[in-house]
Amino acid sequence: MCGICGELRFDGSQPEQAAIDRMLKVLVPRGPDSGDSYLEGALALGHRRLAIIDLSARANQPMLDTETGNRLVFNGTIYNYRALRDDLRKRGHSFTSDGDSEVILKSYAEWGEQCVEHFHGMFAFALWDVKRRQLFMARDRLGIKPFYYARQRGRLRFASNPQALLAAGGVDTSLDAVALHHQLTLHAVVPAPRTVLSGVRKLEPGTTLTIQADGKTEHRRYWQLTAQRPAQDMSEDEWVEATHVALRTAVDRRRLAADVPVGVLLSGGLDSSLLVAMLCEAGQKDLKTFSIGFEDQPEEKGSEFEFSDQVVERYGTEHYKFLIPNDQVLTRLPEAVDSMAEPMVGQDAVAFYLLSERVSQEVKVVQSGQGADEVFGGYFWYHRMAAEKGDYLERFRKHYFDRPHHELLAALEPVWHGLDYTGGLIGERLHREGADSFMDQVLRMDTTMLITDDPVKRVDNMTMAWGLEARVPFLDHELVELAMQMPPEMRLREGGKYPLKAISRGRIPDAVIDRPKGYFPMPALKYVRGEFLDFMRDILHSQACRQRGLFQQAYVEQLLAAPERYLTPIMGSKLWHLALLEFWLQRNVDGAG
Repeated sequence: MCGICGELRFDGSQPEQAAIDRMLKVLVPRGPDSGDSYLEGALALGHRRLAIIDLSARANQPMLDTETGNRLVFNGTIYNYRALRDDLRKRGHSFTSDGDSEVILKSYAEWGEQCVEHFHGMFAFALWDVKRRQLFMARDRLGIKPFYYARQRGRLRFASNPQALLAAGGVDTSLDAVALHHQLTLHAVVPAPRTVLSGVRKLEPGTTLTIQADGKTEHRRYWQLTAQRPAQDMSEDEWVEATHVALRTAVDRRRLAADVPVGVLLSGGLDSSLLVAMLCEAGQKDLKTFSIGFEDQPEEKGSEFEFSDQVVERYGTEHYKFLIPNDQVLTRLPEAVDSMAEPMVGQDAVAFYLLSERVSQEVKVVQSGQGADEVFGGYFWYHRMAAEKGDYLERFRKHYFDRPHHELLAALEPVWHGLDYTGGLIGERLHREGADSFMDQVLRMDTTMLITDDPVKRVDNMTMAWGLEARVPFLDHELVELAMQMPPEMRLREGGKYPLKAISRGRIPDAVIDRPKGYFPMPALKYVRGEFLDFMRDILHSQACRQRGLFQQAYVEQLLAAPERYLTPIMGSKLWHLALLEFWLQRNVDGAG
């Protein structure tokens, strides 16, 4: 896990070292252990390292393949790197390091751009092919690792977050009207390749990007997820056992690949509790687990310690509990927003930020339960969609969109008005080939698009803000491929995630399995009142907000007058959506570069 950046010029000039240095400075939190850069001719590469595998200087980057002359900057982990290295050695390749970075270079030398199809892991990398004079860039199948780029006159720059690109300068920071529509309709999800900034784009998951020295560009999709039944029927018991085998492989045979200890973020829910159980069953000793809680509100408890404590008691983990006072939440909120690659409205972003700060003092790597709800149907809105008939888009819109198109037009100043861009995008995605039913389409779309720019991005950003690597076994691509073949009715049974509940029986306490679906409890940011309301009012009444001219004042005042009345179908605050977007722009864009 690291921070990467670089630049390729196609106008005959050379990159500036100062611009690379500015990007690297921004990326230090992602890679606090070491950093370096490489400049030659039209190419510049920069890297900040978080040392996880092969802790020696031999694994530092930018890395040179002495046999080919190719160079690499890489963020992520290739879990099957040992097996690949053995295979590549048999094919005649030699290695000077013991890590996974060099495996990427040798895999490219052996298989070219098809090398990505051999990788099991999470990754974003850029590789300079010295013979072909081309920059080859790739992102993992499910978009776990980020890859942003800005194509400007005569050059392309890339980085692990937009803040680094902004620091380098020259980025078009005007707002993208289509992305704004997505931002305020899909609870801050802006699907790739767009971002809210017109000049910043992101590589789509499961995609490669190749740029020649003359600027010629080619995108290639190397992975597609289907959601169709297998040729041979499987019984319920067979589905559960197949899921158990695939999850066990993801948890202990792949995501323990590290030369440092691996812990678990233990929320008290089913998913993270099952990870603890499987790791302990696999023989993990002295496993460290981490939980966070907040102060209660009259309507809601601020922690799930009563459930996480039961898992700790059963498996005897070395457990750390952190209770955060509410007055720290707002105080630390600006730091968390600074760490967001893009505006994110999920209230648990701050929770993950504060948790990661504490956890990073104990370990460098953790496993987390993100992805289980999307892959195995754990959210309440899936059941509401499944219970209805009719038009795919309207079923989805009713239970998922934050606001209908006409309300969005009332929220935004007329200069930002346009077509129902989000309805068009979602309608197209819900009718793509390769899915057997409406719910197959929904679960596939959530797993391959919506989750990428919501919980997955949130976890990456907040953990890497503290140099902490988060691994997500439920998004192992082979486990996901298996789950997408399973009838959605089976996944939605018993309130959702039935296969995981079946695996968990006898492994974790029934109270954890049978509890209602929980969401990261953070009452201070869930109930829009008091200091939190004052904070949002100040943002939306600020001179910067008025000058930006995004929101119609009448709509803002309507939300401010009764903030807890205006919630989205999935119970998010509409007022927070506006305030967070404006606050992110103020913190990350105004005056950047």
